[in-house]
Amino acid sequence: MNPNQLLVLALTTALVGCASVAPIPAAPEGANPAVSEAQVPVQALNPDVRQDSIHLTICQLGYAASVRPSTLYTNGVKLKLLRDRGLPASRAPEFELDHMVALALGGHPRNLVNLQLQPWEGEDGAKKKDQFERKLQTKVCAGELSLAEAQRSLFYWRTGAQ
Repeated sequence: MNPNQLLVLALTTALVGCASVAPIPAAPEGANPAVSEAQVPVQALNPDVRQDSIHLTICQLGYAASVRPSTLYTNGVKLKLLRDRGLPASRAPEFELDHMVALALGGHPRNLVNLQLQPWEGEDGAKKKDQFERKLQTKVCAGELSLAEAQRSLFYWRTGAQ
């Protein structure tokens, strides 16, 4: 079994047992097998959120909103990323400024390593990822999945999907 398959199997097994939790998506054809073994870049993580602090941070109602950057900041980053891709500002509504590791799972709110454009629609779109993030957070806060496993899952989702 290759590393991608092992990661998907391990995380799917961890998520089994709750009918409302979908399995982790398989890696797309041609995905880099090294991704599943990669660590999440430390710059993408909020240093205040650790496994031993989840009940004081991400498992508290309203935590993500309390650390979310202002729209002035996020709109500026979104426009910068559109320009970097050679896209006009008029296309901004097609994308979410995505936290690669969600704020609700200890992602860094402002570091550009953790921010990128993500289309709203599609198999790898923001709407699907947002649902996945909520399911992972529920599992982490219930003690059924470690914070690091959830963070790697999100890193894998976004990196493997590109």
